[in-house]
Amino acid sequence: MTTTSRVALVTGGSGGIGRVTVERLVADGFAVAVHYAGNRAKADDTVAQIVAAGGEAVAVGGDVADEIAMTELFDTVEAEFGGIDVVVNTAGRMILGPVAEFDLDQFDAMMRTNVRGTFVVSQLAAKRVRAGGAIVNFSSTVVKLAMPTYAPYAATKGAVDAMTLILARELRGRDITVNVVAPGPTATPLFLDGKDDATVERLSKAAPLERLGEPADIAEAVAFLAGPARWVNGQVIYVNGGIA
Repeated sequence: MTTTSRVALVTGGSGGIGRVTVERLVADGFAVAVHYAGNRAKADDTVAQIVAAGGEAVAVGGDVADEIAMTELFDTVEAEFGGIDVVVNTAGRMILGPVAEFDLDQFDAMMRTNVRGTFVVSQLAAKRVRAGGAIVNFSSTVVKLAMPTYAPYAATKGAVDAMTLILARELRGRDITVNVVAPGPTATPLFLDGKDDATVERLSKAAPLERLGEPADIAEAVAFLAGPARWVNGQVIYVNGGIA
């Protein structure tokens, strides 16, 4: 069992914002459980790099919407590191399309990962995270931008906002903060997939800082909530360069 003082679990930690968040938390001295859904090789690669650099990490897999799989995952992390202090939910899916034409099977699949998955992991985190810890869920700035074709995705993230802010109040007296990070346009495969160059260029100029966010920008906000931000609780933190 490790003697590391703080332990983090990052869902979707094998790629995109998740992987950079893992690396940022390791830099802050966390031992990290790197969750993956389908690509174990990427998670193993992340863990190998962390361990080679002297950090502590383990790869853990499973469907975030499967409560049995996630219970086993939490058990594994606790057995490996002795407890859990921070849970970060970056796992998610984004499928775009107009409401009138949107495929309901795709809508259900996105709801399963983004809403049920966040709920399942948050439920377990509420029971398992140690005093002084933090739960950080992921939403999106698109919830308040009202952009065409984003309605199904924004609906799932609006649900994340609601459940997270209520959970913060339900954990009264536990010394556990619960917040949401809501990125704006960020240069990740999830965001860039299916967008032509003109669309990416237009979105990159939307914020006053006139660039897309980088995963490191988002990870910095997560690290703040996971560490020193003990008086930030029950909030949606928009990390979007001022786009809204």
